[in-house]
Amino acid sequence: MTGKYKSNNNIVYSCKYHIVWCPKYRRKVLIQGVDIRLKEILEEVSVEFQADLIEMEIMPDHVHILVECDPQFGIAKLIRYMKGRSSRLLRQEFPWLKSRLPSLWTNSYFVSTVGGAPISIIKQYIENQKNV
Repeated sequence: MTGKYKSNNNIVYSCKYHIVWCPKYRRKVLIQGVDIRLKEILEEVSVEFQADLIEMEIMPDHVHILVECDPQFGIAKLIRYMKGRSSRLLRQEFPWLKSRLPSLWTNSYFVSTVGGAPISIIKQYIENQKNV
């Protein structure tokens, strides 16, 4: 197997996700050091839950992450920990956030799988299994 796959006791996987989420009301509050601290928190959560944080960019009004996550742990759970911990810590460390927002993040987010073969190739591979 090549290095592009990861494994745990039960499965071999390659599950990479592009995730985007925004502060409540899409306010531009990820500035003045909040962005730097947010990156640190997201890296800490990734390490804690054995997720591979491949790329990350913090914009003033949204967050972009490219991450690989164990599917048995689950991307929804990882996002919940990332948003929950970062909201709690950032609001403690930057009190001005409390006065600007009732909660730091919206409940929603965007997630899309990325990488691997194009879907047309995978469909063709599955369709041709009986012909091999």
